[in-house]
Amino acid sequence: MPTHSEAALRLQSGTTEFTAKLRDGTTVLIRPIHGDDEAMERRFIEHLSPETRRLRFLGEINSASPALLKSLTHPDPTRDAAFVALIADGAEKREIGVARFCGNSDGTSSECAVVISDEWQKRGLATILMQHLIQVARERGIARLYSIDSADNQGMHDLAMHLGFQRKSDPNDATQTVHTLDLRAATV
Repeated sequence: MPTHSEAALRLQSGTTEFTAKLRDGTTVLIRPIHGDDEAMERRFIEHLSPETRRLRFLGEINSASPALLKSLTHPDPTRDAAFVALIADGAEKREIGVARFCGNSDGTSSECAVVISDEWQKRGLATILMQHLIQVARERGIARLYSIDSADNQGMHDLAMHLGFQRKSDPNDATQTVHTLDLRAATV
């Protein structure tokens, strides 16, 4: 039986933005990332703990380069998707999470990633973002999502298992794990 948030995501799939409730009752706005979000994305990345940045980018970074920020905030609408989760922070909105997929040249598979601000982790936001991302990928006819993660990223292992991803060691790098979801067979 789908949870309230899963049902809400299914109902909202045709909209460009929607609100979702986290486990603690906090309401967040989820919308596609825009090209004018570069400054917000930079603040978000810089606010992540060094460990969270390492797990997300599979290496150490302190700040995103202009080229990285451009690639993160200007997804190709024909093959990519990226959604940010925002909360009110005074008169402005603050990014607290983001999920994305980037299509491969084969047109049937996409690499995905999700990262949540340290203080907003373990509230269900990663699940909500990933469920929406999976739904959008299915609607676009993508056959497979995959994520390349640090082998010590227990949070991602748990999330991937919860969402039905299969897990295996990266054959090219023993420090990494590959999570794969067959969108033609799996239901989330």
